[in-house]
Amino acid sequence: MVSSTLNLTDTTEKIIAEYIWIDGSGLGLRSKARTLPGPVTDPAKLPKWNYDGSSTDQAPGDDKNIQDSVPHSIDELYLLFFSPQAIFKDPFRRGNNILVMCDAYTPAGEPIPTNKRFNAAKIFSDPDVLAEEPWYGIEQEYTLLQKDVKWPIGWPVGGFPGPQGPYYCGVGADKAFGRDIVDAHYKACLYAGINISGINGEVMPGQWEFQVGPVVGISAGDQLWMARYILERITEIAGAVLSFDPKPVQGDWNGAGAHTNYSTKSMRNDGGLDVIKKAIEKLGSRHKEHISAYGKGNERRLTGRHETADINTFSWGVANRGASIRVGRDTEKAGKGYFEDRRPASNMDPYIVTSMIAETTILLKP
Repeated sequence: MVSSTLNLTDTTEKIIAEYIWIDGSGLGLRSKARTLPGPVTDPAKLPKWNYDGSSTDQAPGDDKNIQDSVPHSIDELYLLFFSPQAIFKDPFRRGNNILVMCDAYTPAGEPIPTNKRFNAAKIFSDPDVLAEEPWYGIEQEYTLLQKDVKWPIGWPVGGFPGPQGPYYCGVGADKAFGRDIVDAHYKACLYAGINISGINGEVMPGQWEFQVGPVVGISAGDQLWMARYILERITEIAGAVLSFDPKPVQGDWNGAGAHTNYSTKSMRNDGGLDVIKKAIEKLGSRHKEHISAYGKGNERRLTGRHETADINTFSWGVANRGASIRVGRDTEKAGKGYFEDRRPASNMDPYIVTSMIAETTILLKP
């Protein structure tokens, strides 16, 4: 078989662009590739493309409002269009080949219901939000599963490993399961141009975390989605299954979250701690709205146990991992810095979470 890493630059100027988009589940990723005449670095210069929404649970024919806005032939009714938004280097094909993060629109140019990037981009382009330069650092937790039994890797089939304790940042064949996948993903993200800042083994065996950030504004969502795509591709090669379930195993096992670290220019400047406290007060006033948008199945994770706050109660504290919002001791000591929203589930949409935090903390009036 010809290697997928075959270098094309010696024989042709043409490149391969892998167009990637979020499907109708809101979590699954799809992709397809096309040939372009030469290297491209600006998303605006990439051609728009289309796909069959009826095969991705995004058929506009299922939505009467969209149905009324497009021509009424069956082929056209299911046709959706990509809009390229961000370009990354392709760590699989390498060379000048690229990965392209896209969002999706109807033939009439309207964002489809599962296009959460569109509204996020509007929030991040607000002058008040731009002036605050919101920074994000997202801690993406995930679980690696055995392909045929959908049970965490390293766990005996139908059974359980020893209790939690030795696995967090653990080393050794009896503590760290799937490190080859994790390291391959780490390097691939760095190659792609994603600002991945670290990885570590998590409390539950077979569970890992990577961090993306600091990243400004809408780019946080673009980079996290692309990091997820790259991880999906690597687990595909390795024959493992990737799970973003917020509570993959019931019982005395930690769940999986996507803690979102956040700051604005005002928070990072002198006197920023007062700004942080006011922002936290605003987040508390919209707790239910945020929880409803922070991922499916999060009620199984946010129980008040396993380093979580109860889903129905908003709280914050300094260095408190059992709170909804955690302020670090360094931030308290410096009087400025950032805070961590510990509520988002591992399966959250980063476009929704990042833009909602900015909207609540910057645009919401007291």
